[in-house]
Amino acid sequence: MTVTEFIVSRLNYWIYIILMMIGLFAMISKKNLIKKLIGMSIFQTAIILFYVSLGVKEGSNIPILEHSVSHAAEHGEIIRAEDYANPLPHVLMLTAIVVGVATLGVGLAIVQKIHKEFGTIEEPEILAKIESGDG
Repeated sequence: MTVTEFIVSRLNYWIYIILMMIGLFAMISKKNLIKKLIGMSIFQTAIILFYVSLGVKEGSNIPILEHSVSHAAEHGEIIRAEDYANPLPHVLMLTAIVVGVATLGVGLAIVQKIHKEFGTIEEPEILAKIESGDG
């Protein structure tokens, strides 16, 4: 397998890594608090996409059985786990989405309070005001 085939065969993972790095870069390098929150949101979204893609299985069905297991056993049907997708990563990511929205909401509320207190949302200006005692 060549390097190009390796990259193309896992293109979605490379996209998630690029999104994670964009979000991490924004959180570390930006001085504006809103831009830091946007970076955090991009990072969270990339992680959610990564975990959802891990839960996908080619040719699988949703894990909802039309009949009970005992009914299937009576009629000689075999229920095989490998025929069904694992719902756990998707369910966990629903929880992660809720936590991400809550985190973003709390972060925006804190930024609003910081702006009200210091008159700016630029990190160096806030630190300068704190050091000078104007805050």
